[in-house]
Amino acid sequence: MKKRVAKLRGHPLVKKVNSLIRQWDGRLTQDLVLRPGDFGLGKVPARLEPDDTTDMICGFCSTGCSLKIHLKDGQAINLSPTTDYPVNLGMACPKGWEALTPLRAHDRATTPYVRDESGQLKRTDWDTALQIFTLRFKAIQDKFGKESIAWLGTGQICTEELAFLGALAKFGMGIVHGDGNTRQCMATAATAYKQSFGFDAPPYTYKDFEESDVLVFIGSNPCIAHPIMWQRVCRNKHSPEIIVVDPRKTETAMAATQHYAIKPKSDLCLLYGLANMLNQSGWIDRDFIDRHTSGFPTFAAFVAPFTEGLVSEATGLAAAQLRQFAETIHQGKRVSFWWTMGVNQGHEATRTAQAIINLALMTGNIGRPGTGANSITGQCNAMGSRLFSNTTNLLAGHDFLSAEDRAKIARILRIDSNSIPDRNSWAYDQIVEGIANNRIKGLWVVATNSSHSWINQGEFNAIIEKLDFLVVQDMYYTTETAQHADLILPAAGWGEKVGTFINSERRIGLVKKVSRAPGHALSDFNIFKLVAQYWGCGKMFEKWSSPESVFEILKELSRGQPCEITGIRDYKMIDDAGGIQWPLPDACDRILTSDCHLSKEPERAIETERRLFEDGAFYHTDERARFIFEAPGEIPEVTDELYPFILLTGRATSSQWHTQTRTGKSLVLRKLYPSQIYMEINPADADRLGITANQRVRVASRRGRLVATAFITSTVQPGHVFIPMHYAATNELTFPAFDPYSQQPAYKACAVSVSPVER
Repeated sequence: MKKRVAKLRGHPLVKKVNSLIRQWDGRLTQDLVLRPGDFGLGKVPARLEPDDTTDMICGFCSTGCSLKIHLKDGQAINLSPTTDYPVNLGMACPKGWEALTPLRAHDRATTPYVRDESGQLKRTDWDTALQIFTLRFKAIQDKFGKESIAWLGTGQICTEELAFLGALAKFGMGIVHGDGNTRQCMATAATAYKQSFGFDAPPYTYKDFEESDVLVFIGSNPCIAHPIMWQRVCRNKHSPEIIVVDPRKTETAMAATQHYAIKPKSDLCLLYGLANMLNQSGWIDRDFIDRHTSGFPTFAAFVAPFTEGLVSEATGLAAAQLRQFAETIHQGKRVSFWWTMGVNQGHEATRTAQAIINLALMTGNIGRPGTGANSITGQCNAMGSRLFSNTTNLLAGHDFLSAEDRAKIARILRIDSNSIPDRNSWAYDQIVEGIANNRIKGLWVVATNSSHSWINQGEFNAIIEKLDFLVVQDMYYTTETAQHADLILPAAGWGEKVGTFINSERRIGLVKKVSRAPGHALSDFNIFKLVAQYWGCGKMFEKWSSPESVFEILKELSRGQPCEITGIRDYKMIDDAGGIQWPLPDACDRILTSDCHLSKEPERAIETERRLFEDGAFYHTDERARFIFEAPGEIPEVTDELYPFILLTGRATSSQWHTQTRTGKSLVLRKLYPSQIYMEINPADADRLGITANQRVRVASRRGRLVATAFITSTVQPGHVFIPMHYAATNELTFPAFDPYSQQPAYKACAVSVSPVER
C-alpha cells in the first residue's frame, strides 16, 4: 500500500491537482463571487456588483420557485420571492424564505474527514482524502471485481453534477451499479410514464392548476408538501370541484369539495372501479381512445368485474360515493389527475399510477389546458436525476441495452463504446441487498442521508457496517450516514455553486453561486473533477471543465430525444426566459420569434407554459399511449392481534424537509413543528387504550419500536395511526416492501401496535 501511495503522489496529474488545490486555498480570502474562467467552478452567467440582486431557483422541493437573492459585498445576505417568475408568482413557502440559513450552520463539513485506527473521524486535507478514496476503492475492485463498489446519488444536486457523477462512475471508474434517492420518490412515476407514454414525460404545466374545473388529488397533500402549487389551485377562477383520495383527512382534504377516505392501499381497486363505471355509462372519449391509444378493449374487459359492490367492500366507500366520484369526472370539461408519494410509495405503485393515467386517457383528459395525468415530483432536481444521472437509464433518457444508443453516446462524448455498460444498474434496494450478501464491498454516498431515509432503518444500518469502505460526500459531517463513514468529503451546497435544476413541470431553472462554501468545501462538480484526476481518467473529462460546458454536452446528448433541449442557447437564455420547459429543440416550431429565421438570431420569446401531447402523439413507435393494468394484490403486511394498527407516514408540515438535514438548521423552521416525534391517533382508539392527549406512547412494529407523543385527532380513521416521515425513528418501523416494476419502497402502510407509556 505504501508503494502505491508513493507512486500515486509522484504522478504528474496528482502534482497538477495539488497545485490547483493550493491555488483554491489562496483564493478563499479573495472575491466571494468567482469570476468566469476560475478552474472547475463554471462560468458565472453574469458578473454581479457587490450590492445587487439576482434571481435563482430554490434548492428544496420540486416546485422550482425563483428567489431573489440580495447581496452585500458580493455575499448573499437575504432573499425574497421573485415576483414575475411563472412558477411561484411572488410567493414562497417557509423553506424558501429560510433557504440561506442552512449554509451558515455550525456543523458544515469544512475539510475532509477520515476515520483513524481508533475509529474516530479526524480532519485531513484533500490530497490525502483523494488518495485514500482512490486506493481503497481500487483495492476493493482488484480483490473483488469491478462490480464490488457502487454509488448512491441524489436529486438534490445540479443536473450537470448528476451527469458528471454518473459518467465518471460508469465510464471512468468502471462502476456498473449506481442509483439515487430519486428511487425513493419518483421511480414509480418515471416507470409508469415510460411504459404508458413511451418516455418519462410529465405532461403538464402549473397553469393547469388554474384551468381545471375538476382536480383529483390521489395520495397527495399539496397544502403541506407543495404549498406554492396549492396557491396556484387557489387562483383557479372556475370554482372547481376538488377531489382528494386519502385515508387521512389531510389539510388538502379539509379544503376539498369531496374527500374519499379509502382503506389504505385500496386505491388500485378504486381506480379500476371508476374506469368500469365510466365505461359502462358511456362516459368516455371514444374518438380520442380510437385515434391515440392502444389496448382499450382488453382494459375494458379487465375492469368489468370491478363492480360497485366489490369496490365498495375493498375501499370502504359507499356505492353512492363511487357514483358521485365517477359523475364528477364525467361532468368535468377539463379534469386533471394529480398524484405524489401516497401512490408512488406503494407495493403496486406503478400499476396504480397507470390506473390514474388510464382514467385520463379514456376520458380524453390529456394534452389540453387544465387536464393531464400529472405526477408531482419530490426533490428539487429529481427530474434532472431521472433524465441525466446515468444511473438506471443512459444519459438523456437513452437505453443501456441499446447498442445504437450506446454508440450515439460514445460518439458524442468521444469515448470507447466498450466503456459504457450494456446492462442496467441495480436499483437502490438491490445495491443494499448486494451489500448484505457481500457482493458490494465499497459504497460512495453523495448528498443523501440513507441511514435516516431508507426503509427498515435498523436493518439498513446493520447492513452498511459490512462495507469495507464507505465514503459520504455531504454539506454536513453530522448526518446519520456520515457518522458511519470511513471518509467524508465536504461539499458545497445550493447557493455556493452553479448549475441547473429541472422542476415538476419540466422547467429548467438556474442555480447561481451567491456565497462561498466554508473552509475547504468544494462543489460536487469540483470533487468529481478531482476524483477523475486521481483515478486516472481525467483525460476522458477534459471537456467537462465547467457546469455550463457540461450543459452544452447534455444538449447534444438530448438531440432527437423527447427531452431535447438543443434550442436553449446558454445559461443566460434560461435566466432571461424565466426558466424553460423541455422539450425545446433547435427548430422554429417550438419557439415564438418575430420571423423565425434562427440564423439571424432574433430575440426569442419562449412560451412560459407548454404542455405535452397537444397533438395526441405519444412516444411509442406507433405514437399511441398504452392502457396497462394488472390485478390488485394483497397489502404486504396485514394487521393482527399483536399489531392491530396500520401505520401511515407522510409529510407533516411545510417547514420540514425529508431528513431535516437542512431545515433542522433553521431556528425559525424548528419553531414551526414539534421538536419531538408524535403520533396521530383517532379519539375512539385513544379512549379504548386509555391514551390521553400529549401522553407518551410506545409504537412497535415487527422491526423496531419508538416512543412518541400522542396527538388525538379525528383526521385519522379508527385502526390507523400517522407518524411524520421527517423523524429519524419513523423508518425503524416501516416494512421493506417494493414495487416490482419501479423498485420503489412502500413506506406508506405497515402493521404496528400502540400502548401508553406508564407515567
